[in-house]
Amino acid sequence: MKVILQLLLTALFITSCSKNDPDPTTTYVDDDLAGPISRPKSGYGADGEYTVAKVSFPSPLYSGKNVTIFYPKEISTARPTIFYSHPYGGEESSYNIGLYEFIAKKGYVVVFAPYPTTGVTVDERYSTLWESFKKAVTDYPNIIDTSKVGFMGHSFGGGASFALAHRGFIDEGWGKNGRFIFAMAQWYAHQITAEDLQSFPSNTKLITQVYDDDVTNDHRLAIDIFNNINIPNSEKDFILIKKSVLPTYTYTAEHTLPNTQTSYDAYDYYGIYRLLDALIDYSFNGNATGKNVALGNGSAAQTSMPSYNGQALAPLEVTDNPTPAYAQSKYQFQCSSINNPRLGNCK
Repeated sequence: MKVILQLLLTALFITSCSKNDPDPTTTYVDDDLAGPISRPKSGYGADGEYTVAKVSFPSPLYSGKNVTIFYPKEISTARPTIFYSHPYGGEESSYNIGLYEFIAKKGYVVVFAPYPTTGVTVDERYSTLWESFKKAVTDYPNIIDTSKVGFMGHSFGGGASFALAHRGFIDEGWGKNGRFIFAMAQWYAHQITAEDLQSFPSNTKLITQVYDDDVTNDHRLAIDIFNNINIPNSEKDFILIKKSVLPTYTYTAEHTLPNTQTSYDAYDYYGIYRLLDALIDYSFNGNATGKNVALGNGSAAQTSMPSYNGQALAPLEVTDNPTPAYAQSKYQFQCSSINNPRLGNCK
């Protein structure tokens, strides 16, 4: 396991954050996106009108690190909350600050919890995430509304989101008025049994995303969980993002999508933020328009991407019956590895 984790660290630290969090007294300002296409001006995926505030507290299990809660400054009551689990190497919130700021601007809360990449076990990482989320809930009831809850994660955090969501939904009863999971480019899913996957509450929604240029995590890892979770097809979608090549800019669909540091562009907004925005609206508010965008089962509203000079970006590919497009040899972390706790579910 130590060898595997070191390999992952080497692969992902190249694009990970090495900077400290921004000074809490400064306001994060969006620069223009890379590439010729700007962020949406209205509708799902457009920036909200709230002012972003944040509060931090020491991590209960990761010495020297802080857990950060991003929230809308103008709120007077607790708001629906997303618990975010970052990828290896993304333990500074600046790595994906655009996502956290986007959520808070839309009027919701996101809890960002760092965990160490080296020197600890997978179980210890899961514990660090969980205890951080629990402490946030306990200490900030005026900010966090646990009746409407989402779990979101990328890579290691994408795999972890299922076990963490199961704890939150089943053990704690979070999300009684709205629940979802948004998993991106997921790694191995630990601490989740076949029985657990069949016991998610009936109001749970799911978006699973994979990226065509990813050479790190085998898409079979995401396919396995998607196919074996008890969420009906009407409430979940498996989404593939492919790169788009324009004359002056290439929108890539690599493992690190989304992040604010290496390639912050229209793919972040249209491929991820837009769907998340709609999923939140559907999961927490029951908005049918939100469902058509987030879980549209391949609807035009869901799959269509913007155009530039008459050239449309590659549409999202959506299915309820995902199959792998590439051999496992393409990926660094393969489904058939002995390190996969769900090794018997590779197809």
